Amino acid sequence: MAPKKRVLVANGQGFWGDSILGPVRLLREGPLDYLTLDYLAEVTLSIMQKQRSRDPRAGYATDFVRLIERVLPQLVEKNVKVVANAGGVNPHACKDALLAVIGKAGASGVKVAVVEGDDILERIDTLLKGGEEFRNLDTQQPLAEIRDRVLSANVYLGAFPIAEALGQGAQIVLTGRCTDPSLVLGPLVHEFGWTAADHGLLASGTIAGHIVECGAQCTGGNFTDWRTVPNLALVGYPLIDAAPDGSFVVTKHAGTGGLCTLDSVRHQLVYEMGDPRRYLTPDCIADFTSLRLSQESAERVRVDSVRGKAPTPTYKVSISYLAGWKAAGELTVCGPDALDKARLCARIVWERLAYDGFHYDPEERLEEYVGAGVCHAGIPGAEVQDPPEVVLRLGVKGPERDKVDRFGLELVPLVTSGPPGVTGFAGGRPKATEIVGFWPALMRKDLVSARVSVFTS
Repeated sequence: MAPKKRVLVANGQGFWGDSILGPVRLLREGPLDYLTLDYLAEVTLSIMQKQRSRDPRAGYATDFVRLIERVLPQLVEKNVKVVANAGGVNPHACKDALLAVIGKAGASGVKVAVVEGDDILERIDTLLKGGEEFRNLDTQQPLAEIRDRVLSANVYLGAFPIAEALGQGAQIVLTGRCTDPSLVLGPLVHEFGWTAADHGLLASGTIAGHIVECGAQCTGGNFTDWRTVPNLALVGYPLIDAAPDGSFVVTKHAGTGGLCTLDSVRHQLVYEMGDPRRYLTPDCIADFTSLRLSQESAERVRVDSVRGKAPTPTYKVSISYLAGWKAAGELTVCGPDALDKARLCARIVWERLAYDGFHYDPEERLEEYVGAGVCHAGIPGAEVQDPPEVVLRLGVKGPERDKVDRFGLELVPLVTSGPPGVTGFAGGRPKATEIVGFWPALMRKDLVSARVSVFTS
């Protein structure tokens, strides 16, 4: 089969919690070949792992199933393929839920693929015994130091398993942890027949995926010049209009809100950027300094001339672990002298706790005064001297759950045993919750095998 001349890939989900209207509108407002949806962050996997430990049917992005149930008629009618990492740590449970809603809708013949192999939690001890140390990339500590507190461990897979699933006829491809750009790169590899040796093309597809991975953040969302962005309420989610030679255009559906300009794309290009000459992925090393941007026309930014190199022999591994306990709560303190009264409230809390034998070191305490310049603390002139109201945010963290829980008992009493003007407490007593630490590491690629399975409704 000859490769297509152009492929339209849209991303309608920048994170788990993004607006459901993103993908819904992308399907309504114009043509597309692929709809990608990015649900996973590093902490998300640990949350899903805890969900699965309580319920073997849980551990995936349930929002995705509800979305597919809503847009299934349009997907079938327009023959749009979906690629999403909504499988989390339990992609087969997600697949079962999908097949159930597809069957309920009477849509037969829809193929759902599962890409797995990223979850190595149950293999950790075997891998450690085999010589993998999983040293923390930031501290160089070996994983053995916190092994008993590990909650999840997932390899960042690349684009080729996704392309394999599409090659087997899947209309919906479910993955666990893969790199965010792979959701876009996978369809391009499949459609254009790119190989593992096409480093420049893979780098170009990687950059395309990187630009749209945060959804509307490249089309006017979170944009510095926000006053110039029209109709943010119905901001257009981004489209990649890609060609077989690796060049592509960043755009959005005609008539949608937001904007697509050199500046909006540049803003996203530098998002989460380390060395721009060596953007490491499982499939290639992309050189972000090599690309050329041009405003092809209104709402169309062209990207070309991307260079790439061969990938490294290792995968990045996202490991989460229990790093202690935390609790935080808020009170609203109104004026006059709101800031002084809020500071007194904080002092009262710490002194009452100390009286009862609970001492917290400065690094274990959080004390913020929202409304008095806390977001720009340290910048001369940023602090507001006499705000009419302040949100007092207090918190503690530490290794002892009971000690963290004790803190939560001292906020509510301020309403009647503190200074006047204390209000706004409606969330209940703060209770200790787990702190999930992130442990980035590397492991050899030859120790990981991605697997693709296809199921038909």
